[in-house]
Amino acid sequence: MCSEAVRQEEVGLCSPFQSNARMLLIHPPVAKPCEPPPGIACLSGALDAHSISHGAFDANLEGFLHLFDHPPPSAVLERDTWTKRAWKNRFSHLASIWDPATYGSISRYTRAVRDLDRVLEKMGEPGPIRLGLANYQHRRLSPAKSADLLRAAEEPEKDLFHSFYRTRLEEWVERKNPELIGISLNFLTQAIPAFALMGFLRKRLPHTKLILGGGLVTSWVRGTGRRNPFAGLVEDMIAGPGEAALLAAVGEKGDARPSYLPDFDRLPTRRYLSPGFILPYSTTRGCYWSRCRFCPERAEGNVYSAIPAARVANDLAALGEKYRPALVHLTDNAVPPGVLERIVEKPFGIRWYGFARVTPHLADLDFCRGLRASGCAMLQLGIESGDPEVLDRLHKGIDLETTSKALKNLHRSGIAAYVYLLFGTPQETLAAARRTLEFTVRHSKEISFLNLALFNLPRRGEEAAGLQTEEFSEGDLSLYTGFTHPSGWNRGEVRQFLDREFKRHPAAAEILRRDPPVFTSNHAPFFAMNAEKKS
Repeated sequence: MCSEAVRQEEVGLCSPFQSNARMLLIHPPVAKPCEPPPGIACLSGALDAHSISHGAFDANLEGFLHLFDHPPPSAVLERDTWTKRAWKNRFSHLASIWDPATYGSISRYTRAVRDLDRVLEKMGEPGPIRLGLANYQHRRLSPAKSADLLRAAEEPEKDLFHSFYRTRLEEWVERKNPELIGISLNFLTQAIPAFALMGFLRKRLPHTKLILGGGLVTSWVRGTGRRNPFAGLVEDMIAGPGEAALLAAVGEKGDARPSYLPDFDRLPTRRYLSPGFILPYSTTRGCYWSRCRFCPERAEGNVYSAIPAARVANDLAALGEKYRPALVHLTDNAVPPGVLERIVEKPFGIRWYGFARVTPHLADLDFCRGLRASGCAMLQLGIESGDPEVLDRLHKGIDLETTSKALKNLHRSGIAAYVYLLFGTPQETLAAARRTLEFTVRHSKEISFLNLALFNLPRRGEEAAGLQTEEFSEGDLSLYTGFTHPSGWNRGEVRQFLDREFKRHPAAAEILRRDPPVFTSNHAPFFAMNAEKKS
């Protein structure tokens, strides 16, 4: 298919707005545009259940596709051969990401993703914005400073997505004048463009309520104690699940529990940058373990709630029948063992992946084979450390013997393991970090993908009370604080270890090379499923 045909057929999007919509839900840039925003879908399901007319708008996905129709500055294309080539091939690269065959070649995939990222990066030149498929950095404004976010709202025309908002939103919002617009803000990379979007909307709709919610907003409210530092722009900031609060804003009484079936009807389910529709679904809110000392959920005091396991399989079967997804993404912090058991007993007929804790269930080979038979393509495992003392002091609640059995059983069962490791916690030392490397090398055949993270200390977490802390960021909305490591294992030394030892070990390097750039765990299951076909 030629690139122009791809552009017309795949990039063109129909309007998601109902003519009589009372409110509009918006997912702002910038987040990975590979699957629909689960929060918006859950809110939409709640509004549908109460027969409230509304629209849902993924400004993130559509904003990216809009930019791919508008070239970087001509001066950039004239002097930069990489960007010029990437721009010329952008539609064929989009077609590659939509093509399942691409996920049999990490090199072909990497070129497509890197080239698209390059085009976006150069969109901001020579200005202060550096953009990417999962990145938004501003040299002059900080997403952790409320004053800078308000400045972004005051000058929306300076944002890279401003022309897109004018093209896609301006006529509709001024003509329909909705009562309420809800913005779902989950990541720091969304903060500045989200406030630019709110500034755009406020100038055109001075009397419409703007409500801000989502994971990042919850962290701001509960992690910094700031109830609403944006009064005058934002009517309310919702911490935690938003269904009941959003319904209350339009005079309806709703259920605060996760009881509404998500609705994706108003979102462009076939346009996300993946080789098929990924359907996100959460069986819980919060974390059923919630004892890890480093956990933001615990630091923020988020309440745990769960959908009954018996309902989960029925929900997923119904959603699968309606939307025909290529993959289900269970977005829980950790899928409870009871839900895993229910899925094994009553599979919903679609390949799936998600986070799970290492429990004795995974040390049972027959159970792992049952997971594979149910459609499990990959499990994400937060192992964090290969040192038993560190795990105990972190209150992780896992042991390395069970972890080892779990990794081997998953491998034998044909389930990919995406392993997360955490370095630089107050409980870790260089010697402990090296034991984590040794554990990784011993299990390199069973570990399919790796995520290496540096520890960030939650500003209001219990860990901070016993440490010598220092400013991590100047921002009043910063969620983390710096600290002096009790063993001298500070961030500089941690980075040096990762760069010079961990990543250079041949076994670890081989695993890291398999990780899909930019989209990482969101696209990793497709590589795992492609590898199944070859084996």
